[in-house]
Amino acid sequence: MRDGELVAEGQNRVTANLDPTAHAEVTAIRAACQAIGDFSLAGMTLYTSCEPCPLCLAASLWARLDRVVFAADRDDAARGGFDDREFYELFARDRSTWGMAVDSLRPLNAPEPFDAWLDQEARTDY
Repeated sequence: MRDGELVAEGQNRVTANLDPTAHAEVTAIRAACQAIGDFSLAGMTLYTSCEPCPLCLAASLWARLDRVVFAADRDDAARGGFDDREFYELFARDRSTWGMAVDSLRPLNAPEPFDAWLDQEARTDY
């Protein structure tokens, strides 16, 4: 929503699209960006039926939304079979305790893509 006007809608498409990132909030963000022709949703509010999971919260932050409003909370979601509580706590824990290996394999030139990006005069920062 922007200035009381509906910009776009989204629905959970995880199983329909075989895409674990196609949560309703993410599909709404994608649709809104397409509708306005911009990757920034600054000045907009996302209304959602449930408290955003960490994936959707991160997408909302990257989209630069001003506000997210939700109905059901994370405990309601957990009771319904969508228990993201462990994900909320994950980043506060040591990486070695995560249930998935996330390892750094840093070559000497690891920062080069970022240096090349910063050297681009025609880049679009986000």
